[in-house]
Amino acid sequence: MASETILVIENEDSVRENILELLEAEGFTGVGASNGKEGIALVEQHDPALILCDVLMPSMSGYEVLRAVRRKHRFEQVPFIFLSAKVSEADAARGLQAGASHYVTKPFSLEELLQVIQACLRQPRQP
Repeated sequence: MASETILVIENEDSVRENILELLEAEGFTGVGASNGKEGIALVEQHDPALILCDVLMPSMSGYEVLRAVRRKHRFEQVPFIFLSAKVSEADAARGLQAGASHYVTKPFSLEELLQVIQACLRQPRQP
């Protein structure tokens, strides 16, 4: 069974809690943050195997979180999945060009999210 830690940075409490419950039910260790600043601090503390991050959050966007995480050399290869209510192809392309591993649009099913998480965790990391 999986034992990786997954960080969920999501300002909507209900969405964050639902994702954390799913992760724990699937054997992951879920850690939640309600904003980008808290999320960046938790990256250092928990060394996550994967990060899920909302794009639109108050005070710090998901793009700012992604840039801050990628600046830390040891987290350059950690899969980073954007969660967003912005559904256009241009928005998804922008997220991927910024360095995200995947872009999941809201609303999403928990099954869909789990499939994306598992696929990202299976991808080999660069040395």
